Amino acid sequence: MSTESPTVPVAEGVDSAGDFGLSLLVLIRAYRTVVEAVLDDLPQGARGYQTLAVVARGDQHNQLALATYLGIDRTVMTYLIDDLVAAGLVERRLTPADRRQRRIVATARGVDTLRDRQRLVREAEDRLLETLDANERQVFRTLLGRIACDVRDMDLTAAPCDATG
Repeated sequence: MSTESPTVPVAEGVDSAGDFGLSLLVLIRAYRTVVEAVLDDLPQGARGYQTLAVVARGDQHNQLALATYLGIDRTVMTYLIDDLVAAGLVERRLTPADRRQRRIVATARGVDTLRDRQRLVREAEDRLLETLDANERQVFRTLLGRIACDVRDMDLTAAPCDATG
């Protein structure tokens, strides 16, 4: 990352290096690029990966709960689950207490796939954050997780605290 001064003069009082929002935007765009490359063969890419991760954790038992938790339209979630089922990564099982409902569970293949992809995602993240040493990367992840947990109260549907780790 370049630390050179801009060639065009910056207006007085403008902090060109400390724009938090711009830094997040650049980081998110770069994150999407490196992570999508390791998730491109999963059904619906990163969205499918995140859904599989939440399903494997087991705390969101049905499609509506998953859709709400992940902030995905419930009709879109139906198609996403259909794609994950077709790939053999999750399955719909009858809920013993209410046979009208289906519980979404990860298959053994889904769990193996998730473990593999988690490793690949972590490697991609480490490449993205290579300007930081290993300790700094861990501190960054920890601080980011704390912020996500704190802002959870602003948007309960995202539940970011439960998604970090």
